[in-house]
Amino acid sequence: MRFTSETSSDGVCEQLFTLGEMSGVLWTPEGATGTRPLIVMGHGGGQHKKAPGILARARRFVAECGFAVVAVDVPGHGDRPKEETYHRIATENQARAEAGEELAPLIAGFQALVARRTVPEWRAVLDAVQQLEHVGAGPVGYWGVSLGCGLGVPFVAAEPRIRAAVLGLGGALATAEDAARITVPVEFLVQWDDERVPRDQSLALFDALASAEKTLHANPGKHGDIPAFELDSALRFFSRHLA
Repeated sequence: MRFTSETSSDGVCEQLFTLGEMSGVLWTPEGATGTRPLIVMGHGGGQHKKAPGILARARRFVAECGFAVVAVDVPGHGDRPKEETYHRIATENQARAEAGEELAPLIAGFQALVARRTVPEWRAVLDAVQQLEHVGAGPVGYWGVSLGCGLGVPFVAAEPRIRAAVLGLGGALATAEDAARITVPVEFLVQWDDERVPRDQSLALFDALASAEKTLHANPGKHGDIPAFELDSALRFFSRHLA
């Protein structure tokens, strides 16, 4: 793990890093020492590790809860090189959707393909970050919606260190089997008028989760219209389960 830059503002330290082929960012309280809870965040499709939504949430997790937060560019996104295979499939899927094919199965297939690579990558990042003195091997949470849910469900299912997860804007077509292996508390977000993920698929994914504690947060609006107050809820959720 090699840090390439470090900046601080408003009490939050931001460190960019590389780990093998991966490019990531770690946020911690300025001057932090000792072990603390860590949130792994997964960005949406076509976005990157410092997308506005990721950055806003990460800074609040750090500033208000004292957590560490890490996010990594998914293959073919952000500072990572273009992946010809992924780009070709995404282009083909877009053309098929424009030709009238249902979008949800196309998204599910693509996310399942990418997850086979990202799950071991994210576990390696978690290993490296928890070795840092100012993070340590504390409790871990996961936050990810849309692509971050499609990749996050298999990641949470595979990673025993995760104690709680916020997921959503995803469907059951590719991840129901993995969801059945998730037993940690989950807060699950659904946009009732989602144009990308059919409502019944989102509800099926929520139903597939084996968690004894799982809460469905359904709000009106399209895929990208998650209300701002859901961030307040996520802060309370992770504070309750990780602090």
